[in-house]
Amino acid sequence: MPQLVKGGKYTYGWSRVGKGGKITIPPEALYEYHLEEVKKLIVLPGSRTSGGFCLLSRDALKKSILGNILTQYPELDEFKMPKGEGWHHAGKTYCWVELQNESIEMSLETLDVYGVREGEKLLVIRGSGLGIGFAVRGPIVESAEEYPELEIF
Repeated sequence: MPQLVKGGKYTYGWSRVGKGGKITIPPEALYEYHLEEVKKLIVLPGSRTSGGFCLLSRDALKKSILGNILTQYPELDEFKMPKGEGWHHAGKTYCWVELQNESIEMSLETLDVYGVREGEKLLVIRGSGLGIGFAVRGPIVESAEEYPELEIF
């Protein structure tokens, strides 16, 4: 996993958004965030700079400063809303997805809210410590384009 720029974030490579919104997660990222045994994951919006989204476990979200989202909205905490479909709160979109064979699926409509399109490459990065980041733009994505050796999942 290379660090693209000195002092910058680490990347696991690229993940191309497949048919129907299927996204493969690099095994190294699943292992680092202890997600290989977790079946249901929460999707949070990415930063304004990089767009995309962050993928994390419900337990990681509960322990974070953002954990109140689950308290305020038990539908998300209990995975009662439709899988892979966006739910809006305070101007941001959240959803949950199921991990199957190192991949997830989101509806194309939900991906669109995160600024992601079918067929597009997402840069998979070490996120904030809470979860795996999937970036679509910004300086880190521009820098990654200069590294053809980055694996595409």
